Amino acid sequence: MMFRRRMRIINGKVFPWAAALLLGMTAAAAANMGTAVVPKQIIYPGEEISVAAVEEVDVTNPNLAGGYARTVEEVSGMVSTRTLLPGRTIALSGLRAPYAVRRGSSVRLSFSIDNMTISAAGMPLQDASVGDLIRVRNTDSGVIVSGTVMGDGTVQVMAR
Repeated sequence: MMFRRRMRIINGKVFPWAAALLLGMTAAAAANMGTAVVPKQIIYPGEEISVAAVEEVDVTNPNLAGGYARTVEEVSGMVSTRTLLPGRTIALSGLRAPYAVRRGSSVRLSFSIDNMTISAAGMPLQDASVGDLIRVRNTDSGVIVSGTVMGDGTVQVMAR
């Protein structure tokens, strides 16, 4: 069963104050909602999000659940983990930082204690972003060690 709302008409005229009140309420509600970031085109999993691929739009749906990106800076440079459709909000849970090291590539292992630093070549056993704890195989000895990925792409080995 469908219900239709009717505007009260008296002597063939709609109350202008009622229309103005409704417009004012919707404008105020939309102003409080803020903005959201939406893709301009389809973004597939594994693609890095560029500023040109997204845009900020005003949120007009009061029932929109939280957890979405509100500014372009939040998503710029991030990598999508799921397909992002044009015009749909981007969930922050569907993004990750780009990988700093790739599985099978060559990295520099570094171990520091007091004033002594030891470095060696290694091969990561998994992909990882900056700050992730990963396992790396020392290419010279074959020993597998754990370490933290640093911003320059090296792995800082932890002491046992």
